[in-house]
Amino acid sequence: MANEQGAILLPIARAAISQALNVPCAADETAPWLTEYGACFATLTQHGELRGCIGSLQAHRPLLADVKSNAVSAALHDPRFTPLTVEELDITTVEISLLSESQEMRVRDEADALSQLRPNIDGIIFEYGRFRSTFLPQVWESLARPRDFLSMLRRKAGLPDDFWAEGVKLSRYTVTKWSEKEHQF
Repeated sequence: MANEQGAILLPIARAAISQALNVPCAADETAPWLTEYGACFATLTQHGELRGCIGSLQAHRPLLADVKSNAVSAALHDPRFTPLTVEELDITTVEISLLSESQEMRVRDEADALSQLRPNIDGIIFEYGRFRSTFLPQVWESLARPRDFLSMLRRKAGLPDDFWAEGVKLSRYTVTKWSEKEHQF
């Protein structure tokens, strides 16, 4: 089932981006499970470098709508990048990460949090007041040490990388991911 999902989700994401750039492209959107609520991230890369990444942490709409919306947002509305152009379509790789439901972690302090992180398994949501950030499990590939992972997560949230306070909330989730570079459909 997982490979079948990837074979359907990746073309849907690429077609949504293409259509947003006024390039005709179609994908099969008839799989019944696409109507079930789901949360995903769409990640775009070029030559192995990040080019856009937008997603949903919680399922709040049908998976079909989530994939299409997040793919277009990653291509055109990620504030870290200029909008993708038609000329870049052929050198852009699409990856879709389907998220599990997040589970709040019970942590006493930073050391406890670090001991509970599972490299290459967990995506982590960091929350403190109005500050919030997340890293997909794939980020462990470039931040392999739990301390580095947590430090960059805090920086991404807009806090100092050594910040810790009572009231910090961490949640974990896992993903099933498919990338055009790994799957030739």
